[in-house]
Amino acid sequence: MTFSTCAGFLRSRKKMTDLPKNLEWKSATWEGSRREQLRAALRLTVRQRLEALESLTETSRHFAQMRHAGELHYGDQVRHKQPATTAKVGEPGSDYTPTPGAGRYRLHLYGCTPTPLAGYLKALAILRLVAEQKDAEARGWWEGEHFVLESVLDEEGLKAFFLAEYKPTPIIAPWNGGSGFYLNDNKGGISALEKSADIRFHGYLESITVGKLSIKLMELSESPKDKVVKSNLLIYLRSQLPDEALAWMDAALMLSSEDVRFPPLLGTGGNDGRLDFTNNFMQRLNDVFGLSDKNDEQTSNAWLDESVYRNPQPFLTNKKAIGQFSPGQSGGPNAGTGYDAESLINPWDFVFMIEGALLFAAAATRRLGSEERSALTFPFTVRPKGSGQGGLSMGDGASARAEIWLPLWERPTALLALKSLLSEGRVTLGRCSVKDGLDFARAISLLAVNRGINSFQRYAFMMRSGKAYLATPLTRFRVPREPLQDLLSELDHWLWRFQAWARGDNTPNRVKSLAQRLDNALFDLTRQRGDRYGVVQKVLIIVGEIQRYAGTSPATQEKIPPVPILSERWFSAARDNGIEFRIAAALTGLHGTKEQPLPMRVHLSPLDPKGRKDPVWLLEGKKHKYRTWHYGGLEKNLISVLEKRLLLMQKDGFSDKPLNGWPGVDLTSMTTFLAGETDDNRIAQLLAGLAHCRVPRHIEWEPVEDFCAIPAAFTLLKLVMTPDRQLRRCGLLMDHERLPVPSGLVRRLAAGRVDDAVRLAQRRLRIAGISPLPESPCGAGLSGSRLAAALLIPLTDAAIRYLHRSISQQDNKQAS
Repeated sequence: MTFSTCAGFLRSRKKMTDLPKNLEWKSATWEGSRREQLRAALRLTVRQRLEALESLTETSRHFAQMRHAGELHYGDQVRHKQPATTAKVGEPGSDYTPTPGAGRYRLHLYGCTPTPLAGYLKALAILRLVAEQKDAEARGWWEGEHFVLESVLDEEGLKAFFLAEYKPTPIIAPWNGGSGFYLNDNKGGISALEKSADIRFHGYLESITVGKLSIKLMELSESPKDKVVKSNLLIYLRSQLPDEALAWMDAALMLSSEDVRFPPLLGTGGNDGRLDFTNNFMQRLNDVFGLSDKNDEQTSNAWLDESVYRNPQPFLTNKKAIGQFSPGQSGGPNAGTGYDAESLINPWDFVFMIEGALLFAAAATRRLGSEERSALTFPFTVRPKGSGQGGLSMGDGASARAEIWLPLWERPTALLALKSLLSEGRVTLGRCSVKDGLDFARAISLLAVNRGINSFQRYAFMMRSGKAYLATPLTRFRVPREPLQDLLSELDHWLWRFQAWARGDNTPNRVKSLAQRLDNALFDLTRQRGDRYGVVQKVLIIVGEIQRYAGTSPATQEKIPPVPILSERWFSAARDNGIEFRIAAALTGLHGTKEQPLPMRVHLSPLDPKGRKDPVWLLEGKKHKYRTWHYGGLEKNLISVLEKRLLLMQKDGFSDKPLNGWPGVDLTSMTTFLAGETDDNRIAQLLAGLAHCRVPRHIEWEPVEDFCAIPAAFTLLKLVMTPDRQLRRCGLLMDHERLPVPSGLVRRLAAGRVDDAVRLAQRRLRIAGISPLPESPCGAGLSGSRLAAALLIPLTDAAIRYLHRSISQQDNKQAS
């Protein structure tokens, strides 16, 4: 056997020596062939590249279909068979499922949960450490409220890996007091590592040595307080530490040309108040590995079982700090059955959460061009927003350090793909980076399914325990499967001005309350899926309330501009089939003429009626020229608007009644309003919001129940009050004819003199040649103020024709 092996080697050697000596480098070597292919690809035209891409895509799709069916063909032969895939894993488009017996296992890590923050970081740590130190093809994803790991390790194998093979990342912070490097620091963690002969800690010991040497060279007896000295120490450390220790530095701080910035995820450079994460990390390594013989492997195995799989154990370590990462375990008042409780943590939890935080390192060095404050330069981290959650207020936003939005994904994802996602670490809104939590929620609603992320868990670093910060879990935001229209982009500039003013120290509490309500409504709007008209209406109602408040406050008008005119998209998104919305929409559509515009919004707040695109406040002397709306009931305000428009018609020389509008209401809605069966407060609220929207000319309303009989008194009054232009469209007037409004008609109705008003209307219709009833109908049982208010509401052309037919038929019947 030895002879045959040697003979085979000699034959192969002879073949190699027989190769021609004049082979070209580009065809005889892999590197040369690769470069030649790249040159050929660069010579292709755009059309040739697109054709090649289409061909490659089609080939890939063909193989994917065969793999899904379980067979790969070559000509007429089946060359490979495997069980058909049953589930999609990996990045979008891949179809891979581990086959039975392939030596890969799926472990459900019930101890790794999206909340608290420690549970999320724990999941990232396990995936990172297994992929880097054991199985490069390991993948992980979120399933429900826990993490799933797919790797070559089974349940016991995973525990064995961490107990016997896991090599801790060198995590030190010589720039911090309490880090174990200075005279008065707790040195238990460093001392235990230095006494250990385990080869797994070789890199850690090298980093500790560099840290001690740097302090000695700079002659530091305590942590540096001077910014220049601290910066010099950090620069020296970065140049001397081994590569495996730099990931921690990138996650804990960011060096710039101006100063040192700290991501909120790891406090201020790896500490939170007096708690230094690095020293505690080394102490917890001492606990789990028994470096000082305090704990045995059985105890560590039990802790690991509880940490990863959530199998309850009867003993945990107490009086050990966990910092901001798990508020429920930090102890303090009301944290137990007594008045006070000590912290109770699992040492493995602390180890994993610090290891997991290292994945948030790369983005800190890739976004140095940002001009925003430090919190905006780190992965998925934005300014705090004190809204979007029931227990938040605007004051919470001021005291919070930052917000971080952590992605949750449902597709199996490798470590490299996860690093790529976190290294980008930013979400944009249009062309701008998001600034706060509301911007982030808006951006999510426009993402659709991107990179397999299905939701984000929102956290805020809030001052909740004295002066200590806690990572407080807030709302879970789901990413929509279809991108939603960004309605809020039309409000961007106004929102920025209003919110900036609302955050001011001297802003009235009324404004702060309105700003809080608006922010909460906007958060609800970004979360809403499918039919969301109720939430859009809520936003519009609050915007209308803000505008009305600003209309009564000259100080507010100096700080913020009027609400801009919103597109028909807002109206369509807010539209429902309710009678209240139909009436509010009809009132919103009231307008004057092209030469003399008179939109409904000028009666609600002091606006210039000619500001169609960008509304402007009226000057001081003209603020009450158009505005008539006050905080009375709907009837009273509608009558005031009607009288104001008729007065302006006389003073400004309108050629027609300024009561035309679209879309008009149907007779069912009108009879419901006349009967007093509508929610008047709801109509007023909707009107205040819709007044800032452009209204479509034509709306196909859903059918409603048949209307009740229309009172003849209302018919006569409404025909008199209908604009001449609409009467001509309906064939009731000739082109040259006019139907003026009888003087004092509205005043009589408001005073309850319904019969007198009806007689005036009947006389005017007879003069105009529109055949009225021979006798004046009785107005008994009808509310004069309700009738007057109804006269302002535009009707559809079909409704006007029906009213005319109804009195003509009654006239014919009475005549016969």
